Amino acid sequence: MSDHPALRYISKGAWALVEPLVSPRAKDLLASLVGFMENDVIPSEALFHAQIPTHPPEARWASVPSILETLKDRAKTLGLWNLWLSGGDFQGLAGGEGGGLSNLEYALMAEIMGHSAILAPQATNCSAPDTGNMEVLARFGTQAQKDKYLIPLLKGEIRSSFSMTEFGVASSDATNLRNTTATLDPASKTLSLTGHKWWITGAGDPRNKVHIVLAVTDPGNPSPHRRHSLVLVDPKQKGVTVIRPLTVFGYDDAPEGHCEMRYDDVKVDVDSGVVGGKAGLGRGFEMIQARLGPGRLHHCMRSIGIATRALEMLLQRVADPARKTFGKHLREHGTVLADIAHSRAEIDQARLLVLAAARRVDVAGAKGALQDIGITKFTVPTMALRVVDRAMQVYGAEGVSSDTPLPYFYGSLRTLRYADGPDEVHIQQIGKQELKRIEELRKRSDEIRAKSEKLLRDGGKHRARL
Repeated sequence: MSDHPALRYISKGAWALVEPLVSPRAKDLLASLVGFMENDVIPSEALFHAQIPTHPPEARWASVPSILETLKDRAKTLGLWNLWLSGGDFQGLAGGEGGGLSNLEYALMAEIMGHSAILAPQATNCSAPDTGNMEVLARFGTQAQKDKYLIPLLKGEIRSSFSMTEFGVASSDATNLRNTTATLDPASKTLSLTGHKWWITGAGDPRNKVHIVLAVTDPGNPSPHRRHSLVLVDPKQKGVTVIRPLTVFGYDDAPEGHCEMRYDDVKVDVDSGVVGGKAGLGRGFEMIQARLGPGRLHHCMRSIGIATRALEMLLQRVADPARKTFGKHLREHGTVLADIAHSRAEIDQARLLVLAAARRVDVAGAKGALQDIGITKFTVPTMALRVVDRAMQVYGAEGVSSDTPLPYFYGSLRTLRYADGPDEVHIQQIGKQELKRIEELRKRSDEIRAKSEKLLRDGGKHRARL
């Protein structure tokens, strides 16, 4: 058994299963990442939050904690930059940038980064929504769009938003998205973008230089999947308004935020402002599907790390000799022991789902792994929520206060049950896929039954009839 530092975070069984698929270079990067997390990232969390102003309120959106740039420089020095850019085709699309890792290798790293889910992804340029936006630009953007947006995003010089969810619309069915339109003026070859969006992550960030907006450009198209396009908008452009930063259980995630937005008659050039140029018109759904699959899996990878950190906090709490109730230390109570055991088992189960899905992406591509990703998406965040909830219970009133990171973990994980498609959508899709196996199962059962009957007859026996 290897004595790799990753074993401080990943179970021995899972490591034994995947280690033969992990390259020597990836093992070295994993070791560097563990050191980076323990020596730099997690110790910097308190300073990061302390450097976000508290007054006046608008100051929270005017600057970025300086410790983040220090961590980014350190990550670049260690080679821990753009690790999410996995897969050979992506390396070419992104101009050779990225870690050159497999999705399986990145899954291990993303889990470790999940132990500091706010800071580590930003420090390594592996955070949403930028990763998904870079994927869209890499796969579908024109060269000019890549030069203007993709290269600065890859360098970590700017941030971005993906503006999809609409105010007042049941956005879990993306074909419903209709209140944001981009109307073409043939004479000027410009689009006039108007709409109302909300929960737009990163829209409050002063580093944000582009919103990728899903808008209706062909409302009369008979196919609901050909009516939308992705439009590139400068957040400082006339007509773009941040109405308010929204909160998740009271957390505003400044300076990034999740904002309610208005786009009022925003002028966008077709050739430069539609992802893919004029050829990108009507391809919005195709592009967002390419974007969402890997992103869903990345969230689940990090969720394993969040759950593991919550379990570690639980263990330290129950080991505190000062925590004694009804004549027993916390760790001596049967319910606490059961919570610990269930948490350990559920984390290890969920990790195997994530690793299997990541491996499937490596073998069959994101489209070939849709079922694996879907199962992971509605399973892992729910598991992590249970673990965090158990830790909160052990911490008592302190567990629901901002004196611990547990409430933030809970709010973030609860949000994931909506993000990139709610649980119900993925559950329904997986159920339908399973139903497609019925004929195959019947055929196999009939063949086995026929063989069984023949063996009985040949052996001079008869099946008992009731």
